[in-house]
Amino acid sequence: MVAEGQAATAPGGAILAEALKAAMPALRGTLQAGVSLADLTWFRVGGPAEALFLPADADDLAYFLARLPAAVPVTVIGLGSNLIVRDGGVPGVVIRLGRGFSEVEVEGMRITAGAAVPDVKVARAAGDAGIAGFSFLRGIPGCIGGALRMNGGAYGGETKDVVVAVEAVTRAGEKVKLSNADMGYSYRHSAVPDDLIFTRAVFEGRPGDMEVIAAEMAKITESREATQPIKSRTGGSTFKNPPGTSAWKLVDAAGCRGLVMGNAQVSELHANFLINLGGATAAEIEGLGEEVRRRVRETSGVTLDWEIKRVGVPKDG
Repeated sequence: MVAEGQAATAPGGAILAEALKAAMPALRGTLQAGVSLADLTWFRVGGPAEALFLPADADDLAYFLARLPAAVPVTVIGLGSNLIVRDGGVPGVVIRLGRGFSEVEVEGMRITAGAAVPDVKVARAAGDAGIAGFSFLRGIPGCIGGALRMNGGAYGGETKDVVVAVEAVTRAGEKVKLSNADMGYSYRHSAVPDDLIFTRAVFEGRPGDMEVIAAEMAKITESREATQPIKSRTGGSTFKNPPGTSAWKLVDAAGCRGLVMGNAQVSELHANFLINLGGATAAEIEGLGEEVRRRVRETSGVTLDWEIKRVGVPKDG
């Protein structure tokens, strides 16, 4: 296992992966060493995972975590849409939920969805069933696990508005259930422990007209295409909106729209989006974000908080 501050390397990852496989003979998921994470993120940047684990299902995840030494760090990633993986890679184990967490079931006004299900898929399932209250998910380019973690929201709706119950696995491998109140939701935040891994959730909407819902989602799609650089290598909204204003307005006022650092740029279409122009490093993208934060702080006195999650270590350690 690599030390803190040290880049994850394939040889070190191979040692860790083989040791874990030997200690977990009943493991059913896939465990690999030194896997590039750049291909799993929308920015297409970043180094490798020391070890990457794709659990078969919630029971397999619980089995793995219960036997994983406490000293091994764990990082969970979803669709990689709201994520910067630093160039030195991610020490320890990176967990990515896949096929075993992709179910969507509709019963009455309730929808049960696995943590790996894209938000837009849940929005469509709700629309097809005439369930209102889920259209906002059409505007979030992530998966249910991420929406649960950060109370994902857009276009007037938030995850907390529709969550009924959540299933998760603790770092110790214990399967737990939480209610909406247990999540401790606030703006773009949940108060549950960072090492809790969500596996699926139950949501509830209200009766709605299918045509009205379809029109709502079409309007959101049109708005996103017109105002956001969704066809670029980006990570979605970069900074959280401060109370009483929008992050993009502060970025604009600081003169940062279109600002370039290396091969990273602040979008000219939407000032709260960063873009990989092609060949950018994670350091360039994160560095650009920090420069934007510095300029906004100087011009407005507001310190922007990152909405994009940043994981791993720099290439130079």
